[in-house]
Amino acid sequence: MPTVAISDVTIGQGEPLALIAGPCVLESRDLAFSVAEKTKRITSDLGIPYIFKASFDKANRSSISSFRGPGLMAGLELLAAIRKEFEVPVCTDFHEPHQAAEVAEVVDLLQIPAFLCRQTDMLVAAAQTGKPVSVKKGQFLSPWEMQNVVNKFTEGGSQKLLLTERGTSFGYNNLVLDLRSLSIMRDFGYPVILDATHSVQLPGAAGDASGGLREFIPLLVRGGCAAGVDALFMEVHPEPAKGKSDAATMWPLDRLAEVLKVALEIDAVGGRSL
Repeated sequence: MPTVAISDVTIGQGEPLALIAGPCVLESRDLAFSVAEKTKRITSDLGIPYIFKASFDKANRSSISSFRGPGLMAGLELLAAIRKEFEVPVCTDFHEPHQAAEVAEVVDLLQIPAFLCRQTDMLVAAAQTGKPVSVKKGQFLSPWEMQNVVNKFTEGGSQKLLLTERGTSFGYNNLVLDLRSLSIMRDFGYPVILDATHSVQLPGAAGDASGGLREFIPLLVRGGCAAGVDALFMEVHPEPAKGKSDAATMWPLDRLAEVLKVALEIDAVGGRSL
């Protein structure tokens, strides 16, 4: 099983369980800095490698009036400042192929959103940057269909790939997590990540916004670690209900440590060796 190095964080078999976390969107400089500082302190205390993640643009919001973020230039400037200030790798998603190269100049890990995971031009553009890339499995895809995604990416010229599970559509306005998908995607030969917060989302359930079942996030974290994930992805916020995006599914920052402690205990049992 290959590993993937993201700056000084290495994800994969034989490496420590890592965390990719931050607010859903870059709401403000003060909030982003506060979340980065507190999350780094928590992960440092627990010995968990940490990558900060937040979006500069939420291009797939339910409503045209929803907050989208600061935009490409301002967002990349803020991510660069966080990277320098807290000495952590940073991650963000992009939504159009032409953005890949510019984003890659700033971030350590590119992310392709679930809705765009089959877009050939997105995958090839990301691969051609030479930077590590996390591709989220579409809610509409079976895990075995991600083999086609892997093939597109590697044909683009890179092996620096991470595969992220974020739930599967189950009827209208609902997602379920199939733990089998983690094992199936691992068999493709790349590290796997569980997005524990988006996996409890209720897409579009609030009409002009998505709902969610935040109370099940710790359960999914436990299940994912038992199944042997290499990293966890969690959107965190000091006051999730006041968040400008994914307010129903971000995890409270002051409760992050308790979830991660349990995750480490389960990971230590050896889920990745099964």
